[in-house]
Amino acid sequence: MTPPSASSPAPTAAPASLEVSGLAYAYPDGHQALFGVDLTVGRGERVALLGPNGAGKTTLVLHLNGILAGGVGTVAVAGLPVEKRNLAEIRRRVGIVFQDPDDQLFMPTVREDVAFGPAAAGMRGPELGQRVREALEQVGMADFADRPPHHLSFGQRRRVAVATVLAMRPEILVLDEPSSNLDPASRRELADILRSLDVTVLMVTHDLPYALELCPRSVVLSEGAITADGPTQDLLCDEELMRKHRLELPFGFDPRTVPAA
Repeated sequence: MTPPSASSPAPTAAPASLEVSGLAYAYPDGHQALFGVDLTVGRGERVALLGPNGAGKTTLVLHLNGILAGGVGTVAVAGLPVEKRNLAEIRRRVGIVFQDPDDQLFMPTVREDVAFGPAAAGMRGPELGQRVREALEQVGMADFADRPPHHLSFGQRRRVAVATVLAMRPEILVLDEPSSNLDPASRRELADILRSLDVTVLMVTHDLPYALELCPRSVVLSEGAITADGPTQDLLCDEELMRKHRLELPFGFDPRTVPAA
């Protein structure tokens, strides 16, 4: 085999799933919600976004798919700038799963809910059917395709909500409080599903044990700025950091006794 010449270009690394640079944003009433946020999430990472209420987490998330714009700084998803001309593609690449699945499920059957996004993007026929089956299989809900969503348990509805996003084959899956209102079995089932997905995950949560279980890395956002970024276990064991940013572990929970994600 002939070795590559010295002039051969080196392979180009894939762009990060998410690149936020210098993002600052003030609402029309003058409230400054973000102050120069810098955040990079590599392809395939699972990262928890932690912080007290009012820290700016929702404002940051709404910039990822262009719902909010007009501030200072840049956001790029897989190298594609979040700009008006790219919004259709950005919204395919950034899949947001809301805290309440009923905000996402509105069709008569599970199958129709999961098909809605790809169909709206122009997919039809066998290709659409295959896309729906694959998404439902990823979340263990293929046997429920013809059920009305409102006949499902809360945990099942959340899994279907995840499937509606996966059907679009996103670059990054953004989860807003994914463990809220789940019973222990549903919580474990969702964790198993999220670990199995070949997709970048950004998880916004107050559930610190869940963050430790699922996300090797965490970022703390407080008063509109990132104040810590590192291994989740290290951050949760930093008592001064936790106290300063009003992050509370459940009574009796010791993160040092839990194997890191």
